[in-house]
Amino acid sequence: MELSPPVVRVRDLHKSYGDFNAVRGISFDIEAGETFALLGPNGAGKSTAIEILEGYRDRTSGEVSVLGVDPQRGGLGWKSRLGIVLQSSGESGNVTVTEQLTHFAGLYPRPRRVAEVIEAVGLEPKAKTRISKLSGGQRRRVDVALGIIGRPELLFLDEPTTGFDPEARHQFWDLVRRLKAEGTTILLTTHYLDEAAQLGDRAGVINDGRLIDIGAIGEIGGADARVPLVRWRDASGTLQEKRTQEPARLVAELAAASGGEPGNLEVIRPSLEDIYLGLVRGSRPASGTTDAADALGNDAEVLA
Repeated sequence: MELSPPVVRVRDLHKSYGDFNAVRGISFDIEAGETFALLGPNGAGKSTAIEILEGYRDRTSGEVSVLGVDPQRGGLGWKSRLGIVLQSSGESGNVTVTEQLTHFAGLYPRPRRVAEVIEAVGLEPKAKTRISKLSGGQRRRVDVALGIIGRPELLFLDEPTTGFDPEARHQFWDLVRRLKAEGTTILLTTHYLDEAAQLGDRAGVINDGRLIDIGAIGEIGGADARVPLVRWRDASGTLQEKRTQEPARLVAELAAASGGEPGNLEVIRPSLEDIYLGLVRGSRPASGTTDAADALGNDAEVLA
């Protein structure tokens, strides 16, 4: 059986601004129906890479294909197959939620029903409210609604739950899972590592314009990064710690040696956030080099 081509294909992507290299030769694929999380600190180059995929920025060199099309040559038909939720919105505040979504639905060949989308993002009580009267979190839900109204094949979610309270975030996760079940391919960027762990099939970690790791969510960082850490205080009160694949055995040995459970005993299993921080800290530029934030000053956020 012939395999379908990846929805996103990136090979040796570079983006330079004069002497500054924002993206330095990254390569990855995103398969149909996959949720791929692109992670990295502000100034790492991930938003630059995503804007190239969306067709908003031209690349300096490399090969890029999105839904079988070079984004630099994508026309209206190609753009109608994408859904984009940007970090900041530009919606009109003088219309209601329903009016705004109805307008955008008319721009797509087979949009979702407006009422269905409003329900999906939890804005039913605010359907007839002007957008200017909504809270920041509610406006963010409007952004998400606009991103999915066109029934996209590929959905870009750039920090989608910024401003959401915990309950709203979990409701949004349920929505993303429903979209995935329908076959939507999703590219997610987020600073919430639990969000990436909940939603992502695979993740790529980018720092200083380079892709420093990529793989299944449960494999990022390699096996060594997932070895549990046992921490305790010995009889003298000194804090001790040891990494081991058999934490229960070590705890039993410590208890037997001390005649009871050691003080302040903790068994810490590294989370995705722990592993991510280890990767990023281990890949920082050497002293004396310039990272994105330093090179661009106040404009670094543009290239985040």
